[in-house]
Amino acid sequence: MKLCRYGKDGYEKPGMIDADGKLRDLSKIIDNLDPAALSPRSLKMLSGIKPDTLPLVTGNPRFGVPYTGISKYVAIGLNYSDHAAEAGMAVPGEPIIFMKSTTSICGPNDDTIQPRHSTKLDWEVELAVVIGTKAQYVPEDRVFDYVAGYCVANDVSERAFQLQSSQWDKGKGCDTFGPIGPWLVTQDEVPDPQNLDMWLDVNGRRMQSGNTRTMVFGVRKLVSYCSHYMTLLPGDIICTGTPPGVGMGVKPNPVWLKPGDVVTLGIQGLGAQRQNIVTCPQ
Repeated sequence: MKLCRYGKDGYEKPGMIDADGKLRDLSKIIDNLDPAALSPRSLKMLSGIKPDTLPLVTGNPRFGVPYTGISKYVAIGLNYSDHAAEAGMAVPGEPIIFMKSTTSICGPNDDTIQPRHSTKLDWEVELAVVIGTKAQYVPEDRVFDYVAGYCVANDVSERAFQLQSSQWDKGKGCDTFGPIGPWLVTQDEVPDPQNLDMWLDVNGRRMQSGNTRTMVFGVRKLVSYCSHYMTLLPGDIICTGTPPGVGMGVKPNPVWLKPGDVVTLGIQGLGAQRQNIVTCPQ
C-alpha cells in the first residue's frame, strides 16, 4: 500500500496511490493518516480496500507529509562506509544518532529555504523507516513487527552550522530541512529494505547513486539499537544515512546549493521528490 496526504499545507486529506500510480481519495474511509492509522490493525483494515473503488483525485495537488504526529525524527550519521570516506571521517563502530527538529519536516516537493547566514547548504538522499508500534528494547529478530513502512527523505544539511561543534543538530534542523514522502509505503511492498536503489540529482546532474545494501548498519540493527536508548512511538521516523555523492564530498571543490537550484531524488519503489532552493524571507 502507498498512503499519502494531499492538498494545501494544513488542509491535507488522506489518500492512497493505486496500481497505476493515480491518487485516490481516502477521506470517506478515514479522517486522517495519524499515528493510530499506522497500527497493524489499522493498516490491515486499509489494505482490504480496493483503490479503484475510491474517488479519483484530479489535477496535480500538492503532496504533504504522508502522515501526521511525528514525535521524533531520529537520524543516523555516516552509515555508508564510502560516504564516511568522502567526509574524511572514520566508519563508526556503532550507529551515530542525532536528531532533526520536528519543525524541519515538510512535504516532499515543498521549497527548501536556505537559512540566513548559510554558506554550505547540502543534500542527502536517505531511506526513512516509519515506526507503527511502540518500541522499547526490541530484539533485532522482531524489528519488523514494529515497522509500519518506509519513505523517501532528504536530510538537508547546512555543513557550516553542522560542523561548528561536535553536535550536528544545529545544521540539520532548520525549517524545510526534512522533506518526507511522497508516500508511506507499507512493508508488504518492501520485502527487502536492504536492496533498494537510490539517487539524487542537482539541476539534472546525477550526484548520488547508491543502494541500501551498502549500509554499515541495516534496518534491523538501527531500529533495535535506537529502541534501546529511547522509546520509539508510532509515527516516529528513523533516517538511515546517505550514500556517497554529497556536495561536501566533491573534490577538489565542494558544491553547495544556492537559490535557484533544483534537487530531485528518489528510492526504488518509494517514489520521488523535487525541491526548489529559495532565499530565506527577510
